[in-house]
Amino acid sequence: MNKYKIAQLVVLLMILIEMPAKAQVKDVDNVDICIYGGTSAGVIAAYTAKKLGKTVILIEPGGRLGGVTTGGLGQTDIGNKYAVKGLSLDFYRRIGQHYGKFEQWTFEPHVAKELFEAYIKDANIKVMYHHRLIALHSAEGVIKTITVENAIQPSNSTNRIIRAKMFIDCSYEGDLMAKSGVSYSVGRESNSDYNETYNGVQLKDKHQFPDGIDPFKIPGKKESGLVWGISNGSLAPAGSGDKKVQTYNIRVCFTNNPSNRIAITQPDDYNPDRYELLLRVLEKKPVKNIGGMMALSLMPNNKTDINNNGAFSTDMIGENWDYPEADYNKRIEIQKAHDNYVKGFFYFIGHDPRMPLHLRNEMLQWGYPKDEYIENNNWTPQMYVRETRRMVGEYVMSQANCEGKELVKDGIGLAAYTMDSHNCQRIVVNGMVKNEGDVQVGGFDPYPISYRSIIPQKKECKNLLVPVCLSATHIAYGSIRMEPVFMVLAQSSAVAASLSIDNKKSVQEVNVSQLQHILTTNPYANNSIPEILVDNADTASIVIKGDWGFGKNGGYGPSFLTDSSRSQTAKYVKFIPQIMKEGSYHIYTYYPKLQNGSEQTQVTIFDGKQATNKIIKRSEVQVIGQTAGEWVSLGSCKLPKGKNAYVEISNKNADGIIVADAVLFVPEK
Repeated sequence: MNKYKIAQLVVLLMILIEMPAKAQVKDVDNVDICIYGGTSAGVIAAYTAKKLGKTVILIEPGGRLGGVTTGGLGQTDIGNKYAVKGLSLDFYRRIGQHYGKFEQWTFEPHVAKELFEAYIKDANIKVMYHHRLIALHSAEGVIKTITVENAIQPSNSTNRIIRAKMFIDCSYEGDLMAKSGVSYSVGRESNSDYNETYNGVQLKDKHQFPDGIDPFKIPGKKESGLVWGISNGSLAPAGSGDKKVQTYNIRVCFTNNPSNRIAITQPDDYNPDRYELLLRVLEKKPVKNIGGMMALSLMPNNKTDINNNGAFSTDMIGENWDYPEADYNKRIEIQKAHDNYVKGFFYFIGHDPRMPLHLRNEMLQWGYPKDEYIENNNWTPQMYVRETRRMVGEYVMSQANCEGKELVKDGIGLAAYTMDSHNCQRIVVNGMVKNEGDVQVGGFDPYPISYRSIIPQKKECKNLLVPVCLSATHIAYGSIRMEPVFMVLAQSSAVAASLSIDNKKSVQEVNVSQLQHILTTNPYANNSIPEILVDNADTASIVIKGDWGFGKNGGYGPSFLTDSSRSQTAKYVKFIPQIMKEGSYHIYTYYPKLQNGSEQTQVTIFDGKQATNKIIKRSEVQVIGQTAGEWVSLGSCKLPKGKNAYVEISNKNADGIIVADAVLFVPEK
């Protein structure tokens, strides 16, 4: 056979190999960066990548962007606002603008949804809704393509292939990460694995049953079986690892506005037996209002964000263990069970005659808002998936990082929240019902998250970033797993992916110093002039007169300065910005929530030529939600280049504690 005929056969063979794929997959998308998961992180990653000049596709298995940020979690878990930077901060600033403020951290679900959609529209990003991952092709540690199917009507004829240079998994489940063959964990490590103390099995007092709650259907009779919701498991040694997953729930938006309220009705498969333990808890430990059974956080326009609170609440403990590794049908089944459980919980409180009358009457004041989740019968489509898979990447974040005992130098974002794990199981201990797994330990400074924790081990994959199911132990993930932090890490991932493409290097070879520089100098991915923050910890940018005290928790950043002398001795702190470009700046100072604070704080603004005095009245500063304080506007002024301007906070005429914390200079357009 001559060379010409061999060549013909090779071409024919190649055509035959390609034919089945073309017959089954009609569409192929070729992009620089593919983002899987339209969570808050997914939107920010897509927006960042597109603004950096890359072609992007965002794949969302559902029909709604934003994950739990648009799915009911309107009471933002922050820890310390200092940790929130870049486009994540921009999102909360946009929330603030919507409500007529500088920034805001509590909001209605539909407002968050509209803002995420605005990011998509502004950057002209292609979004594939209702598509989910079914296959992944990689070679030599590089993901080549993924195949997705239509989640509503799966069919080979509608499957689509996405070919990309870089992939970012922004899903809560880490499905793309898992299909790529990257190592990951599910459940809780043993404390001995990473030299921790709060990982593994933990039997503590928070969200715990009081002693004496009988676990059996007929009290005192073991043969009657366990009450619904209690597992047959036994208490393992403290700190031991297992595959149990911290519980999920639904973050529910209610309203008490009659004109916008839909009554809470009996859900599918309602069974009042599921709430027997609630009755037993209330008999042992009565509550004055429904806030004793659920965390009822008020949102704008007479709405709420409902979360778990207490021994028996909206957390469906022990019913989610299969979710991380489950197939799509099983996950739908698990979410449906959670939906019905939570709906039934509220219905039971409002309608079961065994519930105290005052609690029934209060519950009936609330209902589902007519103007939320209109496309889903006024019920959120997003379950609060707190934790699933966690990558085992180049570096594993652990308790030592949270507590500041181990500081990484390749930080590409900060975390600041309490190490927070909800309960993992409900079992019988010493003949009584007990919840196990809840840990809430905080009190530490904002700490850096390693770039190596969002990338796989190089031997496993070279073109994947994972900002949500990142590399962390169970207990460290409990601190990191907050929506603002996911957005920060997503932006970092998109910048890293772009650098990887530009420099033709793997994600493991990205120059982290260059990445950090871009995040600092171009925080909003639009090449605008960065704002200038001067914190009290920036000793090179402040001048202190007098002996000031030192506050640790509740301010902006790791600390703040205090004076309680009531102006007996003149004291001040000058915050001096390094102005890189002359122009008009809006100036804010951070005002912590503080007991025994002075009714007024004297502030002087010097613009390089003249001084202007301002007075902050404590009674006029409103601190909303979980935030430790608020930015207070000091107005706008034109500032010269250099270090000629300053803002001075003094104790003049103070009748209580004065705080000097941080000053922010925001360039005006």
